[in-house]
Amino acid sequence: PEMAAGYILLVEDNPDDEELTRIALTRGRIANELVVAHDGAEAVALLLGARARPEPPQLIMLDLKLPKISGLTVLQRVRAEPRLHFVPVVILTSSSEDEDIIAGYQLGANSYVRKPVAFQEFVTAVGQLGLYWLLLNQSARPEWLGAAAPD
Repeated sequence: PEMAAGYILLVEDNPDDEELTRIALTRGRIANELVVAHDGAEAVALLLGARARPEPPQLIMLDLKLPKISGLTVLQRVRAEPRLHFVPVVILTSSSEDEDIIAGYQLGANSYVRKPVAFQEFVTAVGQLGLYWLLLNQSARPEWLGAAAPD
């Protein structure tokens, strides 16, 4: 299957998890460019700051426990920005706190995945996530905002 051209933003401060994610996407034959932000502040800069690309990412994979700005705050900022409103956000975290899960969904996450500890499980999970969100899921576009609203 041919993947879309857009990029994936991975927000992850753990170099081991970053590497595992790269391996998993490669094994899942997901060829999208992977852009990595190593803390919440860098993620906000890449999405909303001067370094932001004109086109939003196809998918944001977001860790919650991040230096500088927490993952939940990053999510809040993303959902407040009309241009990023429809970008799928998958929280990929080792946190199993119920409050984090509830907060993630309340702030507009599309999916909440607890990081599996075993390498093979992690590779399988990330590969399936990529396949689903990049190939199968039909995303809305920012220019559709308001299109369905009655006059």
